[in-house]
Amino acid sequence: MTLIKSISGIRGTIGGKVGDNLTPVDAVKFASAYGTFLKQNIKKDRLKVCIGRDARISGPMIHNLVVNTLVGLGIDVIDLGLSTTPTVEIAVPLEQADGGIILTASHNPKQWNALKLLNAKGEFLSGADGAKILEIAENEAFDFVEVDFLGEVTENDAYMDIHIDEVLELPLVDAEVVAQKKFKVVVDGVNSSGGIIIPKLLEQMGVEVVKLYCEPNGHFPHNPEPLKEHLGDICKLVVEEKADFGIVVDPDVDRLAFISNDGEMFGEEYTLVAVADYVLSKTPGNTVSNMSSSRALRDITEKHNGSYQASAVGEVNVVELMKASNAIIGGEGNGGIIYPESHYGRDALVGVALFLTYLANQEKSVAELRASYPQYFMSKNKIELTPQIDVDAVLKTIFEKYQNEQISTVDGVKIDFENEWVHLRKSNTEPIIRIYTEAPTQQAADVLAERFVNELKQIAGI
Repeated sequence: MTLIKSISGIRGTIGGKVGDNLTPVDAVKFASAYGTFLKQNIKKDRLKVCIGRDARISGPMIHNLVVNTLVGLGIDVIDLGLSTTPTVEIAVPLEQADGGIILTASHNPKQWNALKLLNAKGEFLSGADGAKILEIAENEAFDFVEVDFLGEVTENDAYMDIHIDEVLELPLVDAEVVAQKKFKVVVDGVNSSGGIIIPKLLEQMGVEVVKLYCEPNGHFPHNPEPLKEHLGDICKLVVEEKADFGIVVDPDVDRLAFISNDGEMFGEEYTLVAVADYVLSKTPGNTVSNMSSSRALRDITEKHNGSYQASAVGEVNVVELMKASNAIIGGEGNGGIIYPESHYGRDALVGVALFLTYLANQEKSVAELRASYPQYFMSKNKIELTPQIDVDAVLKTIFEKYQNEQISTVDGVKIDFENEWVHLRKSNTEPIIRIYTEAPTQQAADVLAERFVNELKQIAGI
């Protein structure tokens, strides 16, 4: 099945049969459900929604369908056109809109697209609200307006520039100090909107930019998830260009990975660690990441006398805990930076600007900066299960076996050993258990993962 309906939105592959894939009919159905939900819950004569998309090939088609569905519901649309997830997130409150939709399948390959849904704060919907929208879609409880009450569309393509301005105005971003360093940076924009907005931001900070895959044509030159095995081209180019470092974003620009000056991965997990180190050095406070993120953030937070907490996996959960604990900065180990001084959403622009300012104030190369952090290594695995296996019962058995260890069941089962941890959780979308481990060496992380893979298989009888 390639149509995935979840509380955070709907995503699927383009083409195929209605209800099995993200077809035009499905796009209209779920846009209708979202618009209907807003009308039911916000008592205003006229509602307004911001819509933006990444550069994937199916973007214009899905975009037209979604915009005109909202118009048919009598909702006004601010059409941001080609945009990024964090750009739409900041546009919603600036436009005093009642919600937002981002048309992007994030790091999924080009055949995928999705509707990501925002509330009036420009933040992802709560689980409860997402569930209501799924129910409305299931019942097809839509009521479209008569011709005199159709919504109006206003095009505004200025928001990527507005977003850059907002980032440059952050108190901890110092473009002048960065410009003095005359940095040279390679950018891999995976032929999406990051190829426009990241070079623009860098140029306004006085950075020399070498562009790689920055044509926003939606033809992704490699798997768009910013993992080491997909990034050979930029790793090579950073060394060839004698660049200070490289920047990689995913198609909707909410994930951020760096390449060190030696052509090695800085590590997605360490994007948040480095940015948090800088932010906490200037504004001490608490941090949050999800349970599958590196322990290094906890170490850095404690170095600055702050308190670290781990949330369930998912941006909504991270944001909720950040608000509850007054966190100064947080995010996810996949290179997602959430900095409330800007907004409560993962934002690669914020991460880039803060990292550059930090680097400009250090007498270190990017490789030296990376080496200065606590060294942890992760192993990420999964076990495919048959639908007949009771995943909850399998995880309960693991919990009972290790209940004398430091253990959490907030999201699956996470066991914190003295020098390493393992996090086991079932996928929300497919019959698999994810096994994430972290340890002081790669070998130790791999050994720990293998041990738990075997234990899980034994318990499940596979």
